[in-house]
Amino acid sequence: MRLWSLHPKYLDPCGLVTLWREALLAQAVLEGKTKGYVHHPQLHRFRTQPDPVGFIAEYLRGVYAEAASRGYRFTATKISRSQADGRIAVSRGQLEFEWLHLLSKLEARDPGWLARIARVRIPEPHPLFYTVPGGIAEWEKGHGDARQPGAAGS
Repeated sequence: MRLWSLHPKYLDPCGLVTLWREALLAQAVLEGKTKGYVHHPQLHRFRTQPDPVGFIAEYLRGVYAEAASRGYRFTATKISRSQADGRIAVSRGQLEFEWLHLLSKLEARDPGWLARIARVRIPEPHPLFYTVPGGIAEWEKGHGDARQPGAAGS
């Protein structure tokens, strides 16, 4: 499961569809409707919010908006009616880590899409998130890497 902190506009068609499905799975987990993935680290930042289901629903609304802008027909009624007021902090280092991860995936999966976004130097976060200084999130796989983006001296 990868719930990108990056704005969904950077995702290729395959990545956007996958994100939609994985975010719907995350919503089901947070609603207690499935037994799988209950301890997945990607859910940490939603679980720490006052209304986890409301925040994942807001996340899904951001993904849905991007899909709709591309002419995709995702089913909006799959998004919980719960709402959340506010945004979640994401560190600059986490965004940089995810950006490099996405570029690596696109290099293999969709070089044409990679060429479309290759000039981006500072990627925007998903609309649910706002950027703060810092390194890679503790819940992220590989967060102990000494080459952390956003760490002092990098």
